[in-house]
Amino acid sequence: MYFDNAATSFPKPRLVVDAVHDFLTQVGANAGRSGHYLSQQSGELVFRTRRALAGLFGLRDPMRVIFTANTTEALNLAIFGLCRRGDHVITGPLEHNSVIRPLRHLADQGEIALTVLKTDGQGLIDADDLRRALRGNTRLLALCHASNVTGHIQPLAPLGEVCRKNGVLLLADAAQSAGIVDIDLRRDGIDLLAVAGHKSLYGPTGTGALLLGEDVDHRLLKPLKFGGTGSLSDQMTQPEFLPDRLESGTLNLAGLAGLQAGIGCLRDLPGGLDAILAQKNHLVRYFAEGCRQQLQAIDFCTDLTRSNTGVVAFNLPAVDNALLQERLSERYKICGRSGLHCAPLAHQTLGTYPQGSMRFSFGLFTLEKEIDRAIDALWEIARDF
Repeated sequence: MYFDNAATSFPKPRLVVDAVHDFLTQVGANAGRSGHYLSQQSGELVFRTRRALAGLFGLRDPMRVIFTANTTEALNLAIFGLCRRGDHVITGPLEHNSVIRPLRHLADQGEIALTVLKTDGQGLIDADDLRRALRGNTRLLALCHASNVTGHIQPLAPLGEVCRKNGVLLLADAAQSAGIVDIDLRRDGIDLLAVAGHKSLYGPTGTGALLLGEDVDHRLLKPLKFGGTGSLSDQMTQPEFLPDRLESGTLNLAGLAGLQAGIGCLRDLPGGLDAILAQKNHLVRYFAEGCRQQLQAIDFCTDLTRSNTGVVAFNLPAVDNALLQERLSERYKICGRSGLHCAPLAHQTLGTYPQGSMRFSFGLFTLEKEIDRAIDALWEIARDF
């Protein structure tokens, strides 16, 4: 039983597996590097995947979709590309290390001033708190759209409005929300959106993207990598136009084939993203109710009254969560994740630092009967302590 979809989704839809197989066995050529027909087919695949991602997030220009290896690279591209010496950056208390580590590095180097907002016990940011934290040199608000620890969803539109009125750019880490929550860059006031292709977009690992809003001058971003683009090869400087300015080297073409298929699967689901979000919330509450009925003691780190991306963090008071993960895996073949989940600030906010918690993250294919079996397993483990 697989309850680790916040790390990467599994299993992948059959159409995704077939798309990767078909690319590797029938196309296989590099895109934008040659003029032959197989290279042209690869180039068309890349464009179709850009267009699919742009359409999913309300972006009119597909060329403002920059492919990366993962969300971490997308976030690093945005943070290191935008921040200049003397800038002030604001972030939140639930951030993944992919946000906080690059920001902390820049702060420790004396490049930026960094403010981590204090919030309620569940880590959500209020627009008034953001407004009070702004300074004259504030360049960027960087925060997660949904927590990988609690599954809570941060409303972005009110924050985006504050940012836009004050000339601050909003960078949203949508690793956990893309493919679950309806996101529209313009409506939600997002300037830069970092997404994972391999989580709830159901693509393969090694896929991600940074989307640049229509109002963002792409020349503000310094490239993270320099190199071959298949364009302007007679010049020794990086091209200025998108996506080439920010996208160098051979892309993960097989991964993009799978990502395009994954997005197609989402579009074909009855009810769309609203139905996916509703199902995720149902599974979290189904699990929580079953635990409350069967277990004598369980501490939830997730506020179950709030909308959730399918993530629930918890502790059994008498059981170390690392041991709990080991028992679940070895005895019951249940896959979850324990510890700090690469988000120590989140656990400090929740009061679960340094021990962390156990995390189950449910996916599109999770069944209630699997959750029932997991609750039985937790009861048996707790009984032994």
